[in-house]
Amino acid sequence: MVPPSDRTHPRQRPPLGLYALANIGGVAAYLPLLTLLVPMKVEAVSPDGRIALLSLVAVLGAATASLANILFGWLSDRSQRAGRGRRGWMAIGLAGVAASYAAIGMAATPVMLVVAILFFQFTVNALLAPLMAIMAEEIPDAKRGLTGGLIALGNPAASALSTWLVGEAVLGEQGRLAVVVIAVMLCVLPLLLVGAGGAMPDERVAPAPSRPPRQDFLIAGMARLCIQVAAVVTQVYLLYYFETIVPAADYADLPHWVGQVFTLAFVLPLPVALVLGRLADRMERRRYILAMAALVAALGLLAMAAADSRQAAAAAFILYTAGSSVFVALHAGLTFQLLPDPRHRGRDLGLFNLTNTLPTIIGAGLTWTFATPHDFDAVLVVLALVTMAGGLAILGVKAWR
Repeated sequence: MVPPSDRTHPRQRPPLGLYALANIGGVAAYLPLLTLLVPMKVEAVSPDGRIALLSLVAVLGAATASLANILFGWLSDRSQRAGRGRRGWMAIGLAGVAASYAAIGMAATPVMLVVAILFFQFTVNALLAPLMAIMAEEIPDAKRGLTGGLIALGNPAASALSTWLVGEAVLGEQGRLAVVVIAVMLCVLPLLLVGAGGAMPDERVAPAPSRPPRQDFLIAGMARLCIQVAAVVTQVYLLYYFETIVPAADYADLPHWVGQVFTLAFVLPLPVALVLGRLADRMERRRYILAMAALVAALGLLAMAAADSRQAAAAAFILYTAGSSVFVALHAGLTFQLLPDPRHRGRDLGLFNLTNTLPTIIGAGLTWTFATPHDFDAVLVVLALVTMAGGLAILGVKAWR
């Protein structure tokens, strides 16, 4: 039963588009930075040791992000139970992201760069952890699949921003970082200013028997972890991968070209993700769609390993990203239904975020072991096998609605 006061004074949900826009802002906060701007900065600071330094940044950053996401998810749970909502933590995270970008811009040595990126990872998770919990609370179950499709908008939008940034040489390093901060604020502020956090009146805490089993939550997490290992490597090291394909004489325009490939790769799966997301709202065989998406991603990775030209490598990467993006987008929307306890959404989503951060550590280790500055073939084959394992694992989830 909904208390009379809630029936008399129902709260209005913000438009679904505001959640999608805020998610775009969250993705824009890290994707251009970690996929293009930081690798370019690393190459400028330590050209000969770029793989080692970037791997160090990735591993330490992932560890920081893991702890920060759990911490801020837990803190936002406490604020929510105290009636203050979660949006205050998002505001703190937004301010911290701006400060961290300034620190990255001023970094002139490897040590300074590592410290600045760790600060960024800490603050960006103060933004992202409450945002995910807010989406889990305020978006109704009937729209979770569509929400997954809308979440897929984050990557192409952020990739388009990356492409534009690296193509605008007049901006310079500081200008690029400033543009990202402005874009993130414009995307996130509307959701901060509209609506209040908390479960909607028709979505009270469910009785224990109707909650999804924790086993499904864990299996789904393991499946996503496998998929994300390849996603991390292909995003963080993509510029270096293409450097193994193209002649050294073409390196000057490579960041801009890679940015264009990124954008195209993330835009093409959008209609598929939206259609399948809507379809997933109406059917009960979601795990089979996810398994097929994982298979497509694995085939793309094998094609990347076999590619011998930048065009073939780009086509293979686009195939990989099509499968991976559909998997991650639909998985994100459906994850909300697997949360075992609505009272601890922020904490549990923080734990689930380990499927995004632990792959960075695993992926950096695999890259360090199997890749060289001139050859990524072996690591791509390993990633294809790990991706297939994730597709098989998702079939073990039995209780998804």
